[in-house]
Amino acid sequence: MEIQTIKQRFGIIGNSPVLNRSIDVAIQVAPVDLSVLITGESGVGKEVFPQIIHQYSSRKHGAYIAVNCGAIPEGTIDSELFGHEKGSFTGAYDSRKGYFEVANGGTIFLDEVAELPVSTQVRLLRVLETGEFLKVGSSKVVKTNVRVIAATNLDIQKAIQDGKFREDLFYRLNTVPIDISSLRERKEDIPILFRKFALDFAERNRMPAITLTEDAMRMLVNYRWPGNIRQLKNITEQISVIEQNREITADTLRAYLPDYYESKLPALFDAVDQKTFASEREILYKILFDLKNDVSDMKKLVLDIMQRGTSNIEIHEDNARLLKKLYDIEEPVVTDDADTRKFELSNLQGKDIQDTEEIVEESLSLEEKEKELIKKALDKHKGKRKYAASELGISERTLYRKIKEYNI
Repeated sequence: MEIQTIKQRFGIIGNSPVLNRSIDVAIQVAPVDLSVLITGESGVGKEVFPQIIHQYSSRKHGAYIAVNCGAIPEGTIDSELFGHEKGSFTGAYDSRKGYFEVANGGTIFLDEVAELPVSTQVRLLRVLETGEFLKVGSSKVVKTNVRVIAATNLDIQKAIQDGKFREDLFYRLNTVPIDISSLRERKEDIPILFRKFALDFAERNRMPAITLTEDAMRMLVNYRWPGNIRQLKNITEQISVIEQNREITADTLRAYLPDYYESKLPALFDAVDQKTFASEREILYKILFDLKNDVSDMKKLVLDIMQRGTSNIEIHEDNARLLKKLYDIEEPVVTDDADTRKFELSNLQGKDIQDTEEIVEESLSLEEKEKELIKKALDKHKGKRKYAASELGISERTLYRKIKEYNI
C-alpha cells in the first residue's frame, strides 16, 4: 500500500523518514486486532493515526469513537465509558449506554489515556483482558468486542513510577507502540506545512497567500516549535490576518516568535553541533559544564603541585594558562617542548593557596545549577528524558547518568 495514498486520504503533510515510518507501522498493524499505544508531544497530530488503523482494519464498517479522557470529569468518566443504570447516582434519571457498548464491533480511541483515574484504569484493564465490564450501578456483566487504541503526550514510565498509571495496563495497551516525532525532528517538513496552511487560509478567506523571504524561512525552520504542527498552523493564520505585506521578512516573523533565540557567540557554535543550541538555556548549560570542568582541573593541578613539592614543574600549556589566570603569576618559561610550560614553585609563594577551598565551593555551586537545569528540563517535557536531553544539548545516556548521580 502506497504511503502517499494514505497521506492524501487523511490530509497528512510531509515527507520526512520518521513520519513515513510511523505511517508504515500504522498500516502494518491495522489488519491485526491488537491494542496500540501512540505517543508524542502535544500538537504532533496523534489523532490521525487511530483513524488510519481503523479504516484499514476489518472493523472499518463498525463504529469509531474518539474519547478525550482528560476532558471528562473524574466523577463521570466511568459512566461515559461504561454506561450506568437508572438511579445509580444523583441525576441518573435513565439508563445509558457507555462508549464501550456503543462501539461494539468497532474501534475506540482513548486520547490522553494517562489522565484516567486509577479506578477507571482497573475497569479498562478488565475490558482489555476479558471483553467484559459492569455498568455503573449494575451487577450484570456486559460483553463487548472493541479494539482499543490509546494515545498520550505524557511519560507513561514516570506516571507508573509515581503510582498514577498501572503497569499492567501499560503493557496491555502498549502491544504495538507508535511514536510520532516532534516537528523539530522533521525540519524538512516545516516549509511544506507552512505553505499548505498559508494557501488553505488564503483560499478560505479569499485573500493572497503569504510567503516568506529566505531569512524568514530559515528562522521558521530553526525554531523549536514546542506546540508542534498546531502552533505552526496557528502562527501562519495569525500572520495571514494581521500583516498587510504578503511577503514576510525575518524581522516581521520574529514578532510572532517571541522566544526565538539566535546565538551571538559563533565561536561557541563552532565547537559543538549548532543544532544542540536552540535556546538560551542550552547555551548556558554548555557553558556551565565547561566551567565546572575548568574549575575541577585547576583544583587537581594546584593540589598536585603542593603534594609534589618540587622546585619547579613542567605542565601542559593549557594547565599553565589556568595557573596563570588563577594566581596571576608571571609568563611561563618556554622549554624545548612547545606544548609544555615550566613554572617555578616560587611563583606561587605569597599566593593564597586556600583559594582551592573556594574552587571546591564554586564546583558545588555549579553542581547545584546543573541539577536545577536538569530538573527544569525534565519538568518542561513532563519527564521525557529524550526531549529533556535534546534541549540540554547532551546525550540521553549522559542525562540518565546525571539523574542517578544527583538522585533526581
